[in-house]
Amino acid sequence: MEQFVITNALVYTGHRFVPREVYVEEGWVAQLAEKVNAPAGCPRLDLGGKRLVPGFIDIHTHGAAGVDVNAATAAQLNGTIGHFFASQGTTGWLCSVLTDTPEQTLWCLDQAKAAMKEAGDWAQLLGVHLEGPFLASQYKGAMPEHLLQKGSAELFARYEAAGEGAVRYMTVSPEVEGVPAMVRDIAARVKVAIGHSGAEYDTAMECIANGAVSATHTFNAMRLFHQHQPAIMGAVLESDVYCEAICDGRHLHPASVRLLLKCKGWDRVVAVTDSIMAAGLPDGNYKLGVNDVVVEDGDAKLASDGTRAGSTLTTGQALKNLVRFTGEGPEKVLPLLTENPADLLGLPRKGRIAPGCDADFVVLGEDLTVLRTIVGGRTVYTAE
Repeated sequence: MEQFVITNALVYTGHRFVPREVYVEEGWVAQLAEKVNAPAGCPRLDLGGKRLVPGFIDIHTHGAAGVDVNAATAAQLNGTIGHFFASQGTTGWLCSVLTDTPEQTLWCLDQAKAAMKEAGDWAQLLGVHLEGPFLASQYKGAMPEHLLQKGSAELFARYEAAGEGAVRYMTVSPEVEGVPAMVRDIAARVKVAIGHSGAEYDTAMECIANGAVSATHTFNAMRLFHQHQPAIMGAVLESDVYCEAICDGRHLHPASVRLLLKCKGWDRVVAVTDSIMAAGLPDGNYKLGVNDVVVEDGDAKLASDGTRAGSTLTTGQALKNLVRFTGEGPEKVLPLLTENPADLLGLPRKGRIAPGCDADFVVLGEDLTVLRTIVGGRTVYTAE
């Protein structure tokens, strides 16, 4: 529908739920009011008193529904991964390219560019997250060690040029040779996160001073805090950078989630899935980039040594987990999945329901189950 009114809804705006109508025109919110002034005969979508919230944004995911980002065609990025994500309330996402060869990374960028140009019954691909290759061997996690590299603004520039604006986010390790200088060179053009790192406090703070704005899956694949050596963890907790958090109950104990929120504040934590191709599927054998992964009881680990390798989490489940972990209502929790990732990426039209914002919505049931997902004013998913 090009124009329509959402009525009889509890709309999440200003961090609370209020009875409002929303007039959507050409894919964006034209009006938000108790009673909107819409053209006569405008179609109406009656939500029956259900909650309408901004669409979820996942900035760190490697796949779902049997497709791995590093091997995904444009059609699979949208029609398989993006279609599944829409069923979980995700309306926008970044495809995270695991450290790979330059040739495969460039191929992934080509597929992402093509996918970003298409619209359909799927979550919108907003860009690419490069997780590597400028990462530390000691904290590589699932990264293939032989493909890790020293910091190189030149290689990044090659990826940036090939992406033609698609590369929005990048993870680097501060202690890797050349990385602090590289961050200074590229931070004005891409959002830089630090992670997969055993960096000393001073080195991590240097990268933050040089422009890094986020920490990748905080507490995981990261040197932990010591009172004499705060390390990278101390740097990201003390500074104003955003902190990703994988809230699946495996990567972070619920108390660790609460501690992170208390340290950082609710406006500086971004819930991510870090999901792999096994998300939405049963236990079994899967891939993560070049790695073989075994999923048992929903827990993904490398077949080679048992290192945890991403997750099977979805954004819809992350919302429910966060409510349970924190004891707070969705009013408090929702920004971690909506406005915080939008603010981190510099997307002012995303993450909120307000006039001038994109019409990216999720309709939630009483138990927070996703009932409908709307992307750019178009319904892309409804529960059976």
